[in-house]
Amino acid sequence: MKSYNTVHTGGQGEIVEKKSRFIANVFPISTEEEAVTRIEEIRKKYWDARHNCWAYVLGINPPVERLSDDGEPAGTAGKPILEVIRGRELTNVLVIVTRYFGGTLLGTGGLVRAYTSAAVEGMRDSKIITRIFGSKLHMIIEYADWGKIQYSLGKRKLSPAECTYTDKVELELLVSEDEEEGLRKEVMEGTNGQAVIEKTEECWFEKQ
Repeated sequence: MKSYNTVHTGGQGEIVEKKSRFIANVFPISTEEEAVTRIEEIRKKYWDARHNCWAYVLGINPPVERLSDDGEPAGTAGKPILEVIRGRELTNVLVIVTRYFGGTLLGTGGLVRAYTSAAVEGMRDSKIITRIFGSKLHMIIEYADWGKIQYSLGKRKLSPAECTYTDKVELELLVSEDEEEGLRKEVMEGTNGQAVIEKTEECWFEKQ
């Protein structure tokens, strides 16, 4: 099954380490241009901060990965942030950690821990979802067969995205690639071949 984990709504987290403030902002993104725009927005918002370090991952098979230490010692900021994203197996996500220097040097290990902890806090405040690739199906079912079809959908943990009741039951349903063929067969058997099933589009959708 084609699927990936991403951030539906971004969040914010903050830690303080030896008087330095580390503020993490998490964003869902779909293009590198969008990532650049978000980074510039954060730089303007925190214009007086010492560093705005970031990492993002885009796409799948293979993903695009970018990072920046923004003046911190090499490998102490962007890479730890990227590892937090990787550890959660996320894509299409940008994490920016802003640092206000508190006057005390943290050392290489301290910086890695601080940027990691800030990114983790930002993730905790974000909503993470799974998206699945599949099809949108439009079905027309006779009322006499609707109970059996509801049972089949419930068994598969599927719920219609939209349902209309006229002289028949019409519904829109999102199903994964792996599930489509089996569902079609079950619906046609359950309705003695009377159901109308039309694929209206292929798309990515959020796992319910």
